Order: sequence, then C-alpha cells, then structure tokens
Amino acid sequence: MKLLNQSLKFISFYMLIIISIWALIFFFSIYKEIRSSADEGLDNYKRQIVAQAFYDTSILENNNFDDGFFTINQIEDKRAIRYKDRYSDTIMRMQDSDDLVPELEPARMLSTVFEMDDKYYELKVIHSMIEEDDLVKQLFWNTTWLYTALFITIIIINNLVLKRLWQPFYVYLNKLKHYKIGSSKTKPSINSKTTEFNDLHHAVDTLLEHNLTVFEQQKQFISNASHELQTPLAIVINKLELLIESGELDSNNAKVVGETVEIVERLTRINKSLLLLSRIENNQFMDNQSVSINQITKSNIEDLREVSDFKRIKISLSEENDLETIIDPSLANIIISNLIRNAIFHNHPDGLIEVSIQNNIFRIRNTGKKEQLNKENLFSRFYKSDSSSSGLGLGLAIVKAICNMYGYTISYNYDSNMHCFEIIFNQ
Repeated sequence: MKLLNQSLKFISFYMLIIISIWALIFFFSIYKEIRSSADEGLDNYKRQIVAQAFYDTSILENNNFDDGFFTINQIEDKRAIRYKDRYSDTIMRMQDSDDLVPELEPARMLSTVFEMDDKYYELKVIHSMIEEDDLVKQLFWNTTWLYTALFITIIIINNLVLKRLWQPFYVYLNKLKHYKIGSSKTKPSINSKTTEFNDLHHAVDTLLEHNLTVFEQQKQFISNASHELQTPLAIVINKLELLIESGELDSNNAKVVGETVEIVERLTRINKSLLLLSRIENNQFMDNQSVSINQITKSNIEDLREVSDFKRIKISLSEENDLETIIDPSLANIIISNLIRNAIFHNHPDGLIEVSIQNNIFRIRNTGKKEQLNKENLFSRFYKSDSSSSGLGLGLAIVKAICNMYGYTISYNYDSNMHCFEIIFNQ
C-alpha cells in the first residue's frame, strides 16, 4: 500500500472516531438543552397555577387532565413532607389541530407539592413534547448529515493536500526506479522546499556517488583482468603446444603436458565466462535493439549441426509466431546458444531436442538423464548435475543473469522423460 493511502487510512480512522464523539456530544447537549427548556416552562406553569389557586380556589377541583394541562389532588401531610419535585417523560392522550380524535403523544410532566390553608396538594403539570420530539429527530438527522459531510470534506481536503505534499517524493522515486548506473547520464534530483525530502535527496545522491565510483572501479578491474589473465594463459597454452610439437618428449611426458593444456584451456574458458557474468550483472551491455529470436535460433542450430550430427541427436524447430524482443544481440545469442549447447552436451546418442517458439515463449526440450534436476541449484554458478561432467557449470547461470537483467522469466521442469527449459520474454 502506498504511503499516501496509508496516511489517509489512519487519518480516516481517527477522524471518524473523533467526529463521531463530537457528533454525540453535540446531539446530547442540544437534547439536554431542549429538556431543560421544557422543564423551565413547567416551572413557570407551576408558579402561575399556585398563584392563581390563592385567588380562585375552584381550580383545586381540577382532578384530571380532561379539563386542562394540570391536575390538583389533596394528599396527606406525611406524604407531602417526603415529596420531592420530579420531572418525567410520559404519554398522554392529546388532540392536535390536525387530529380527528385524541391520540397518545409524548409529554413532559412535573410532579410537585404546594401548601394552601394548612393543606397539602399534589400538582401535576404536563407539557406536550410533540414539537420538541420532531425537533430532536430533525436535529439527529441534521447532525448525522452535517458530520458525514464534514468527514468526507476533511478526507478529500487531506487527500488533495497529501498528494501535493508527497508529489516531489513520488516524482523522485520514479526517477530512481528508472535510473541505471553506467547508462543514465544524469542523477535523479528532487525539487522541494521540504527539509526531509532534501535530506533524502542528499543521502541518496551520496550513495549514488559511491556506487558510481565502485562501478567504474569494477569496470576497470574487469577490463584489466580480461587483458592481464587472458594473455598469460594464451602464452602458456602456446608454449605447451610448441613443447609437444617439438618431439623431444616421450609419450608419458607428452600425455602429462597434453592434460596440462586441457586444464589451462578449461581455466581460460572459466575466466571468460566469469568475466562475461560480471559484465552482465554490472549492466555493461547497452546496445539494446529489436532482435529476432527465430533468426538467432536457426543460426545457432545450423552452427551446432556438426556437433549434433556427430552425437546422432535430432533437432526439430517449431515456429508458431515470430518472436522479437528488445535486447543486446550478443546477449540474445548467448541465451539461445547456451541452452542449445546445454541440450546437446547433456544428451545421449540418438537423443532428441525439440525447440518451439510461440508468441512470447522460447521452449527447448531434450532427452538425457532420466531424472529431474535440482531446481534450487540448477541456475547456480558451478552447479553440475553430474560430478564427472567436464562442463563449467556456468552456462545456465549466465542465462539466468541475462534473464534477470531484462526481466525475462526462465523456468525448468521434467516431464515425460524430457528436460524442458522455458523463457517468457517481455515484448
């Protein structure tokens, strides 16, 4: 998940909690204020009724709510002394202007006691809460929509602000993704007034400078090693061959010298392969162009025709589509050549090699050792399925390195006594 989305996720979560708490506090505060206002109205009614009772004793006979919005009933002295004023919600039958008959409606009631002529009376006053309840309901929905709209607005604003804030970072990150040491002419830069982004730029720039220095040193080392090692090895082989051709050695010594030549030649091949592998891993092949895998495959099959015929190995080629990809031509040739040579080298006489080319897939299947190879170590350097093999164990490692460099996918499986290598090209 992107950092921007993570920021919005946490902001949304905590903002939802905070706004919900605010909404509840606001709603219940207003609700409490409405109840308090109704209770104050009941207090006013109480004082008016008690004051009127001293002038007009007839209202003391109002014993039920049918005659008005209050009732008065005489009570015992003991009960009156223990009596405390109380406010309560209740339901009363009332008839509004739009009602044909009285209906049960919510009401607020005050129950209290007053004294008159040494007698105690219980006074109950009611106040219709129809309008207040409608107001509370309206308030609830208004609060819900208000805070929902507020929440959405805050998230949208935060999204826009965070996008603008993080834009230099994502631009810089994209430049870093496309930056390649040794091929990119300029280093990635960032245009921002944010201190942290500038510190990041400075740290990455320092790291790139160090990597560029190491890269140039590696290139120089590989170049020097190629020259300094290949030349002495070639001289050693040449002198040993001259020694054999001189005829001054007996058969045993000539055999020993011949074995030494083979060892030095093997060392030369190892040196060349390791240098090639290092150059591939350091991205020193930059001549990328559109290459036809079909043409390279045909050319390699033809070049290796004598070797395959000598081992009586039949090679078949199936072309379903023309496969072209962007790659350095020399590396494309190495991939195909190594796979075909590997199929011939590890095959048996009268064996079979099947090469097929599809839309973006190169597949080669061959007979050989009748058991599956170790998939975990197959593409490792110097891995050999057979310890007696005279191969270097670097061919598949080189193929894997090239595939990794260009983002190709290479896989191996064993099916129907056939070893199968498959490369999926990104066209």
